[in-house]
Amino acid sequence: MRGAVRGRWLIVGIAVVAAAVFALSVQAGHWWTVPSVEGVEIGPLGSHRCFGGECKATGLGWSGGSERWMRTGTGAWAAGMLSMLVLLGVAAAVAARRVPRLAAKMALVSVGTAAVTGALFVLQFPGVQGAELGRGIPLFGVGIALGAAVGIAVLRAPVLEITKK
Repeated sequence: MRGAVRGRWLIVGIAVVAAAVFALSVQAGHWWTVPSVEGVEIGPLGSHRCFGGECKATGLGWSGGSERWMRTGTGAWAAGMLSMLVLLGVAAAVAARRVPRLAAKMALVSVGTAAVTGALFVLQFPGVQGAELGRGIPLFGVGIALGAAVGIAVLRAPVLEITKK
């Protein structure tokens, strides 16, 4: 009985961490930086540029990327945020001793969508001169791995194992 409780809280903890990592990767994690030009960060929803002491948030149009790449960035952002919400729902249900099979399936679909859109966004990157990998891409990958693990763990868990007191 004690192992079931530990397993339940482990699933809850991993789901919350996966949700936080998704949120950080798309909101606060720049996916590319340009160290040669101080203050340039590129993410899925836009970029942040500092030139001559002025810092401003801008879109992605200046980077030379296609409209499709910019839309894919918006899709990666949305998929990350939706995955965060669904994973928090899974965590809440498991913490309440429920077995959220439908929510776990939704989490797997949203994480899969995030993986596809994130991969397309990275593969279609226009190659801004001097750009280096930022922290957002690895965070997004960790979110995908942890989110998929949560969905699979909930779907594979026997009903009695999670719901035992």
